[in-house]
Amino acid sequence: MGTNFTVLCGERMLHPMHTQLYIDGQWVDGVGKLPVYDPSDGSVIAQVSLAGDRECDAAITAADAAAKAWAKTAPRYRSEILRKAFELMIAENEVIATLISRENGKAMPDARGEATYAAEFFRWFAEETVRTPGDFRKSPSGDKRILVSHEPIGLSILITPWNFPAGMATRKIGPAIAAGCTMILKPAGETPLTAMYIVDLMERAGLPKGVLNLVLPEKTGPAISRMLHDPRVKNLSFTGSTEVGRILLKEAADRVIRCSMELGGNAQVVIHDDADLAVTIPQLSLAKMRNGGAACTSANRIFVQRGIAEKFISEMTKSMSSYVMGRGTDPSTTLGAYVSMKERNKIAEIVDQSIAAGAKVEVGGVKPEGDGAFYPATVLIVEKDNPILGHEIFGPVAPIVIFDTDEEGITMANDTDFGLISYVFSKDLTRALRTAEAMESGMVAINKGVISDPAAPFGGVKQSGLGREGGFDGIHEFLQSKYIGVEI
Repeated sequence: MGTNFTVLCGERMLHPMHTQLYIDGQWVDGVGKLPVYDPSDGSVIAQVSLAGDRECDAAITAADAAAKAWAKTAPRYRSEILRKAFELMIAENEVIATLISRENGKAMPDARGEATYAAEFFRWFAEETVRTPGDFRKSPSGDKRILVSHEPIGLSILITPWNFPAGMATRKIGPAIAAGCTMILKPAGETPLTAMYIVDLMERAGLPKGVLNLVLPEKTGPAISRMLHDPRVKNLSFTGSTEVGRILLKEAADRVIRCSMELGGNAQVVIHDDADLAVTIPQLSLAKMRNGGAACTSANRIFVQRGIAEKFISEMTKSMSSYVMGRGTDPSTTLGAYVSMKERNKIAEIVDQSIAAGAKVEVGGVKPEGDGAFYPATVLIVEKDNPILGHEIFGPVAPIVIFDTDEEGITMANDTDFGLISYVFSKDLTRALRTAEAMESGMVAINKGVISDPAAPFGGVKQSGLGREGGFDGIHEFLQSKYIGVEI
């Protein structure tokens, strides 16, 4: 069955797991192997199977064969599978968190938080599966009845990133199951083990064979292009960079594949001079340092009003200085490794460019020597034209810009091609709402550092994506409306 890796927690073996491809209810070998690394020391923790064209075609065939029967299943049946999956994830939270930390590098508090967050998508969509709305009404002219129903769109490709290997998988699998779609999951090559564990968990929850398949293509770009040009594929759900998203949109256009895209962010923070720093600092630290800053929602550009700038910088520097770097599974660690040396070096390069352009370093800013993909928590004071403000840093770096008037702060905050999430801090709710409404983003957090919630629509505007995940919007990305006009 391909069980050749064991999740470890301390000295205890918690759960044997698969490292193969999952196609039509079977764990199968592919055309080769890919090493999975522990980024804290560079050691190989597992070898996973890679898919060639034959395996990718087999996954499409399996998902297509299961599609009609799965689409006709009762909502309650699908709901109970999701509920069982939620219960398993909660029971196995520590196993999943340990696995996330091992292959991703993140500290265990972050990993446990992700495992819980990921499970909640299964609970939410289990509840929503039985509540998919329709519409029945008299037409304005009175000549007919308007009947609108929602049907599963069909076979869906799900592509997930490395930074939240559990949360991004369940955020797509959950609504696809709720809608009645079959799926092919393509996880990130850096963190495939968590995805494989979740697929195994779905099998144990009773998901029929063929409904969910997992492939890890040997040549990702050509394989995804080939799948998107297969007439049996109807839908694409992608989370990743804007650059890759643009390529996929072009590929999907050839067959008019429907796409939902959760792309890059460059989140702005506007801190007004009446902000309560006792609230702002801990909440902003959450927004900045969740997953070590490797999140599309990470507070990326921090604009603070001059009246409180000096005190804010002092307090924020103190907060950032408190993070302890180390192996993610070490109980004392609050800032783990990054997923690879390549990703760590990207952060270092961005910071070095910022310093060369005049940034003042309050803390951090120096790449550590030795093994492990580590980078310290860093605070920089920059001018509004510093090049760091044009990058999604994806790391523990807080660039701070001082502004004077509300209008100036809003203008600087919106000076980006991205618009996923904004953060606003003020004790004056009217002022905060005024600023929130002016933010060019799909989501705004007021006096809070984390607002992601399975019950709420998650997504951005501008080049941060298309569509929404979470809430009923998440299911709707896997449904299509059908209108029937009835003469009565």
